[in-house]
Amino acid sequence: MTRDLRQRAVRALLNCSVVLTCTSVSAAEFPAKPVRILVGGATGGGVDITARILAKSLSESMRQQCVVENRPGASGNIASELVAKAAPDGYTLLMGTIAPLAINPSLYPSLPFDPVRDFSPLSRAADSTNVLVVHPSLPARSVKELIALAKARPGQLLFGSAQTGSAGHLAGELFNTVANVKTVHVPYKGGAPAMIDLMSGQLQMIFATVITAAPQVKSGRVRALAVTTAKRSAVMPELPTMDEAGLRGFEVNNWYGLVAPAKTPPDIVKALNREIVAALNQAEVRDVMLRQGLDPAPSTPEEFGAYIRSEIAKWRKVVQASGAKAD
Repeated sequence: MTRDLRQRAVRALLNCSVVLTCTSVSAAEFPAKPVRILVGGATGGGVDITARILAKSLSESMRQQCVVENRPGASGNIASELVAKAAPDGYTLLMGTIAPLAINPSLYPSLPFDPVRDFSPLSRAADSTNVLVVHPSLPARSVKELIALAKARPGQLLFGSAQTGSAGHLAGELFNTVANVKTVHVPYKGGAPAMIDLMSGQLQMIFATVITAAPQVKSGRVRALAVTTAKRSAVMPELPTMDEAGLRGFEVNNWYGLVAPAKTPPDIVKALNREIVAALNQAEVRDVMLRQGLDPAPSTPEEFGAYIRSEIAKWRKVVQASGAKAD
């Protein structure tokens, strides 16, 4: 080896050493500045509320501010792409949902990110029951009556959702398939705007999160018919499941979870998972979530990654069977 080559080799080794040392120090001191949590929905929706509950607890435990940023649009794809392309340093996270992380890969012909390849799972955060609610003027007080009405008015009943590809959207498409009816999907940029249009009568029905629906059901502004999960909701135990209401095998479970950009250092992933799980296991955090219709679901990064992959496979079958497409 010539002297010039030896000098280049030494410089390369020194550069690698500096990079490794900086990475180690950065991870050891994490977090050294505020952490951003991007949300792909509007304020007031289930994913937004979940993110804000968790951000408050994390801000206290990590002694650094966790800031929630709403980037609604494109069924959560905008926020997801921003995080996928962010620096993998643990300071930009995504409160992911069933839409961009599990449903959109089958719903869109192409995505600017890959839910498996482009993210480092941190922890599942919560599960959320969806509720079938209708406008009070609609002459339907049960799921069976709603099905009869939809069959009498094919293509006339409008159902909204937080966004294309959301659990609420696929619940509506599954309702069409299982009940053999035709209702029309209207996407929004969040669950709250969809609920507003339902209350005003511009929509006839939505599959809303318990968080969004419960206050409006209590006030009488909308009427609840059933929940979409396999078991009844602790917040609204009087409501039957869709299965109990006559649609056998109907089940749609909503969920939220935190992910970081791919290639985030393992020790930072471990540190974030530790903080998230600790927050979700706090009695006061669990109480707040349960009152909002959210069931805390802490996990390891490996468990959450496996869950995302299983959900992608599950919803691919539903999308193909329903013929649903991105608007």
